[in-house]
Amino acid sequence: MRGPTTTILLAAALSIGGVMANPAYAAASAVTPERVCGPGFARVAHSKQAVKTPGKRVLGYVYLLYNRRTGYNCVTTFKTSDVGVSTFVMATITVQTRGTRPRVSGENEGRRVKHYLGPVKTYGKGRCVKYMGTIEDGGRGLTDAKSRWKSWGNCG
Repeated sequence: MRGPTTTILLAAALSIGGVMANPAYAAASAVTPERVCGPGFARVAHSKQAVKTPGKRVLGYVYLLYNRRTGYNCVTTFKTSDVGVSTFVMATITVQTRGTRPRVSGENEGRRVKHYLGPVKTYGKGRCVKYMGTIEDGGRGLTDAKSRWKSWGNCG
């Protein structure tokens, strides 16, 4: 027979081990980049890019997905640090144009983002895209961390 002390210790151990789930976090963790972008979108190979602070701490990831049927690209930024805490998050995608200057095709930003931001979609069949994600390092004195691709990705 368990006494009140055993029950309290068991509950504390389960809580520390992460077994007791916060309903808000459980719902947020069920969201994936594929669900955010919608049916037909799949991750582009090597497109998961870490969003890091200058000190190399990972705050989250920015994902690039593509829908072969429609020719649309989709970008979304997911937090892995400060999940559930409102911070600034941004996702941007740029399409390489036939002219001399690329143009920002889509951008979404939010100041009260708790888990993820997106989708940002743009047509890109037959063209290359660049994408970026930004996550504010909440309360730590840094303005933000960014993930940038310096070369064009997902050309097709």
